[in-house]
Amino acid sequence: MKLVQHKITFSLFLLGFVLLAGVKAQTLKRTETPLLASQCSGTFIAHELEHETTTQGGQIIRAFEANGGGVALGDLNNDGKQDIVLANQAGKNTILWNQGGLSFNAQEMEIGDTRAVMIFDLDGDGWQDIILSRQSSAPNFWRNQGDGSFVLEFLPNITRPLYAINWADLDQDGDLDLVGATYDAALLNASGSDFLNSGNAGVYIYWNERGRFREERLASEAQALALSLSDLNEDGKPDILVGNDFAVPDRLWLSGRGGFREAQLFAETTYSTMSFDTGDLNNDGKPELFASDMLPHATEEMRLWEPFLNSIKAEVNPGGDLQQRENVLQFQGGKQFQNRAADWGVNGTGWSWSAKFGDLDQDGFLDLYVVNGMIEESIFRYLPKHELVEENLVLRNTGSQFELKPDWKLGSTLSGRGMSMTDLDSDGDLDIVVNNLRGPSMLFENQLCEGSSLLVELNWPDSHNPAAIGAKLRLETSMGTLYRELKGASGYLSGDSHQSHFGFPEGTELFSLTVIWPDGLETKLDTLASHTLLQLSR
Repeated sequence: MKLVQHKITFSLFLLGFVLLAGVKAQTLKRTETPLLASQCSGTFIAHELEHETTTQGGQIIRAFEANGGGVALGDLNNDGKQDIVLANQAGKNTILWNQGGLSFNAQEMEIGDTRAVMIFDLDGDGWQDIILSRQSSAPNFWRNQGDGSFVLEFLPNITRPLYAINWADLDQDGDLDLVGATYDAALLNASGSDFLNSGNAGVYIYWNERGRFREERLASEAQALALSLSDLNEDGKPDILVGNDFAVPDRLWLSGRGGFREAQLFAETTYSTMSFDTGDLNNDGKPELFASDMLPHATEEMRLWEPFLNSIKAEVNPGGDLQQRENVLQFQGGKQFQNRAADWGVNGTGWSWSAKFGDLDQDGFLDLYVVNGMIEESIFRYLPKHELVEENLVLRNTGSQFELKPDWKLGSTLSGRGMSMTDLDSDGDLDIVVNNLRGPSMLFENQLCEGSSLLVELNWPDSHNPAAIGAKLRLETSMGTLYRELKGASGYLSGDSHQSHFGFPEGTELFSLTVIWPDGLETKLDTLASHTLLQLSR
């Protein structure tokens, strides 16, 4: 059970134990805040949010309108609470300012027509900004003014109509670089073939050079719905993985001397990739990769899918990777990752969009939440309202496989798209936000009763990556080692909170926390307390 603790904040200075050769020891500021008591009902509690993603066609949803938009979580006003930004298409985007106690004040942004959303401090002024990708124009940078307002500023030299975006310090120079990829089918529909074939499509790196961006083109075409910048080959630098729709093979570029090189690490990939997330599922210190696709979860759903499934076939791509019409769960094994989705019971989860890992029940193992559903007039013209109605799925990690947990009451059927999770009520467990299409966005409050946690928040104010995106954290405990990687975005078009959540059973001893910062500096801390928010400022 979770203990009631009063909120007390204290600070102390300590010397981090620096393990990286040739780097001077640095003093860290360490602040610890005991977390609030959690409500305990044994389930998640659903709350409607003041936002609905709408489309131009109203009840008739055509083609790329069906893709919906993302959601991002982060503290926009430096009050210690995680705020929410929700993308919209026909309507305006929404900022939900967290007032505490799961109460939010809604603020309408000036624009909609948005796909991906991220929250981070791009200009290094101490206030987190909002970065958006648009339907058919360049990404927008909404600079946080620190007074609840945002000013639109354009990103120098970034003019391509990027759909999937993600940010990381690719060259370890202390600032954040952008990787973006286009969704060519939507571009063709919106702007025509001349625009598409005039150098406006593909996969791009935008190297951050003192606030201006230098473009490097990695590929001339893409159907990108997902983009991961995790360190897949564990060399200490982010790699670039682009997930493509429409049976276009996924593309992987590994970091190395002299730049990025394309590589083939996967024996099998998805047929039409919808989202990516990485996490250490078996606590062996190595990240696994989950990619969502479209395959019915239950046999009784198959009849609703049959006309669609009959229209597509598995293909072998030019690189020799077999594309599967199902999810893949990649484990490291030798020179290639091995797909073990069927072994873990997650090869079919529905028409799946955003899928993310998080230790929802705080037992020390990362669980999986997947949002499902599809609405489109031509694909599902034979279904009422052209809608494939499916439940979202939550799958509990037992350490060797996933099991369904319908009793957690996360099986919404509101056709989710973007999704992200963080602690929204300061009680230490993970809550979930889903941006639904043609229905109210939802917040699922975590009221599961077991376990405890440690939340870690990094601050690197002397860099141009103040949240230390790309950092790796290892928590040594009496139940083993728990590993996290701080990502800018994951899932489908959705930005991640900068708080790293470690869950574990009550009574677990916490021995030490090792932080590997994005520039390679390594610090180690001990004397850790559970049910605490630990903030480290370098």
